[in-house]
Amino acid sequence: MPKPKRHILICTNTRPPGHPRGSCGEKRSPELLMNFMMEIENKGLFQEAIVTGTQCIGPCGMGPIVVVYPEAVWYRGVTGEDVAEIVQSHIVDGKPVERLVMPEEVWG
Repeated sequence: MPKPKRHILICTNTRPPGHPRGSCGEKRSPELLMNFMMEIENKGLFQEAIVTGTQCIGPCGMGPIVVVYPEAVWYRGVTGEDVAEIVQSHIVDGKPVERLVMPEEVWG
């Protein structure tokens, strides 16, 4: 198997209900993980990108969080409806989906 060119990380961390930081898991990110896996599989892109679920990776209140490496593009508020667009635009065409990119101000 050739080394994948991109790595898609999806936060699936879940905290207890009512936790002040919230979590990506309570915003349906486990479903999102499966959507990405299916889209990559359906488009035959397994050698282009690998998909991995993670624990907490960042600003929980902006979740679900998806990160694409090696470009280190951080997406926020990703929904199932965004998956096909991210895969086509970013993974296939190499152009991040700007409307979903996390603003730099988040990092201080």
